[in-house]
Amino acid sequence: MPTEPVGTLPAPLVLVHRGRVRSVPGVAPDETLLTVLRQRLGLTGVKEGCAAGDCGACTVAVADEAPDGTLRWRALNSCIRLAHGVHGCAVWTAQDLAADPLLPGNGALHPVQQALVTHHGSQCGFCTPGIVMSLFVLDQQRPAGAPVTREQAVRALSGNLCRCTGYRPILEAAQALSAQLPARADEARLRALLRQAAAVAENGTPEHGEDAPAYLAPRTLAALLRARRRWPQAVLVAGGTDAVLQLTQQRRRWAQVLDVSRCAELARVQTAADETGAGRLLRIGAAATLHEAFAALQAHWPVLAGYEERFAGQPIRHGGTLGGNVANGSPIGDSMPVLIALQARVMLAADARAPRRLALEDFYLGYRRTALAPDEVLAWIEVPLPAPGEPPLMVAAHKLSKRFEDDISTVSLAIAWRLDEAGRVVHVRIGAGGVAAVPARARAAEACLLGQPWDAATVRAAMAALQREFEPLSDGRASAAYRRAMLANLLWRTWLAHGGQPDGPPIRLDEPHAAERLLAATEGQP
Repeated sequence: MPTEPVGTLPAPLVLVHRGRVRSVPGVAPDETLLTVLRQRLGLTGVKEGCAAGDCGACTVAVADEAPDGTLRWRALNSCIRLAHGVHGCAVWTAQDLAADPLLPGNGALHPVQQALVTHHGSQCGFCTPGIVMSLFVLDQQRPAGAPVTREQAVRALSGNLCRCTGYRPILEAAQALSAQLPARADEARLRALLRQAAAVAENGTPEHGEDAPAYLAPRTLAALLRARRRWPQAVLVAGGTDAVLQLTQQRRRWAQVLDVSRCAELARVQTAADETGAGRLLRIGAAATLHEAFAALQAHWPVLAGYEERFAGQPIRHGGTLGGNVANGSPIGDSMPVLIALQARVMLAADARAPRRLALEDFYLGYRRTALAPDEVLAWIEVPLPAPGEPPLMVAAHKLSKRFEDDISTVSLAIAWRLDEAGRVVHVRIGAGGVAAVPARARAAEACLLGQPWDAATVRAAMAALQREFEPLSDGRASAAYRRAMLANLLWRTWLAHGGQPDGPPIRLDEPHAAERLLAATEGQP
């Protein structure tokens, strides 16, 4: 990507790197972190593979202080992270692990690097630096004495797709870390450096002079809304995991960026009273990362843990935000079907008028078109919480894609429902993705379920309605017929996973014509 400046250059980029605070001047507002690391700091060990956050070759480690004051470690895709998006943070590449005085080792290989050498976890080596950094973050996060399980290693490496050596040696290297204590960074010195970097970094949003600032990153919501009103033409970004593809894939240039990720109010996730004061809701700030947002949702609906692991890879979940995923408006955005099922609303804020709330399904007007006005910012996503004594809200969420992880949806379906004591459906909401121009609510299927007994006949009627309700497109990922069939099958899967039984008597596989009978009995099932 070309690096010549566009418009007025921002203030110098400030980083904590190799035990000191570094200032990098002349960084354009649309320059990626990968470009700065390779071309300005000479750290060519970090690689560019896909330039789309897909392969993981560009993965780096980033540390900063989270809104709650804890030290936050993240593995991020540097190819789709704006350089100014890590302003004031500490950054490591694989080249830094043996050269950083904050890390133990005295110039020797870091334990993660040594484990990959010992277990022959690298072949061509191009993607190995990214794998090292994903495991480095895992090592920084694990409690002292805690083992590294295979499941943890798989999760940590979900954003690193290259496996030219094979999965086994890399996973064995990760699990070998269990035999030693984490090679932790000196936390006290790191915090002191982060505070020093914060003192050097620019504070707030400049709102004077004739020239528009090239990179705006307001610290407060009030300053953010003033900047949005004054410079509506600025590109609005949060994590940038989708927006930056315009730069790396389409070769666009941005003259001015308005970054919401440093706004303290929008980085919080909290439980609050709703506007009536009669109920409680989960209020997720638009700048909260996907990882933080799903952790909050899982605290109330643990079943969503499996769905989160299907959502991209870990570096995307560490860098992307829930607000960005929602505001993007993509019909295959993974969070929206779940949020629609959970009756989520968005709160839109502006400088000159009162905020307004919209049901999430009403926020989308067309393909990648939303109700967000030029002077508005998506501030919060609000999810109602069950009232005390209310029957439990059951939730299921499914995603079909070409790969298990780090892939976009072909079809997704989420359903939230509540039964009364007689087993009748007294509440139901269904969100669907990949089957319309926008993330959609399946109202016809809901109508088939509401007030009816939760049984196979009711579910089959809803399956038929679900197939009639949408007219999906055929594309390179799937045909329209496949998508309609899978919508119905995912609803049937929900029924089976929550105590439902296939129609008809049990079939013994040793009986004559058992295979034909089994196919007939399971028609429409996944």
